Amino acid sequence: MFEDTRPASLDALGSGEGLAEFRVSAPGEIRALLKQLMDEVLPLNLSASDGSAYTTTLWTVDSANARVSFTADLQQPAVHDIVEADECVAVAYLDRIKVQFDVGDLVLVQGPKASVLQARLPRELFRFQRRNTFRVRTIERTSPTASFRHPGIPDMSVALRVLDVSIGGCALLQPSNVPGLQPGAVIRSVRLSLDADTQIDAGLMLHHVTSTGAENGSVRLGCEIVGMSPTAQRALQVYIDQTQKRRRLMPNE
Repeated sequence: MFEDTRPASLDALGSGEGLAEFRVSAPGEIRALLKQLMDEVLPLNLSASDGSAYTTTLWTVDSANARVSFTADLQQPAVHDIVEADECVAVAYLDRIKVQFDVGDLVLVQGPKASVLQARLPRELFRFQRRNTFRVRTIERTSPTASFRHPGIPDMSVALRVLDVSIGGCALLQPSNVPGLQPGAVIRSVRLSLDADTQIDAGLMLHHVTSTGAENGSVRLGCEIVGMSPTAQRALQVYIDQTQKRRRLMPNE
């Protein structure tokens, strides 16, 4: 029902009773949800009205001054773009629950050792059940890859292993010897070669970069698939269904 990392459209749900079942407005419950996001250091995606996006974490919840702050990397252009935008919405996940809230009065506060994005403590949150799109781990022996030209180095061709895929997104494995990609990057003209029968041409929007914990320094790229044709969507759905069936038949799965 809702895209994983983008804000849900509240207008599509109507107003009043249409939003009541999703709204959290009790101050104590709001603080508890924010504290859980902070304590578990969960990725939180900031999406601005100008289209910019930045993945961060909740750093502090200051109830006395009604302020919250998010970690910020001054080297990332998206940090500055978001501050300049008219509106911003935060999205994060607590297990399978999507938590969303408006980020108001956003300012960049620079300190001697660290910088943060500071905003008003939200007066309401919305909780949505995560969309029911089945995500499957790819089967490694089919050598699933995403091939494209590096957006920062157009002369460089890249082929990254596809770790898992859903109808709306995928995760890629980026080895340490490939120049890094940053959240918010848009990768165009991507060929997803999932098996001998499934090749998908689309674009990718990078939302998350997380460490795999491996000694080789590889990272996991969480991407949204964009610009698929209806034919490509049908082919991807068939691949997901078939892969799900194959995994059920595999031992120890």
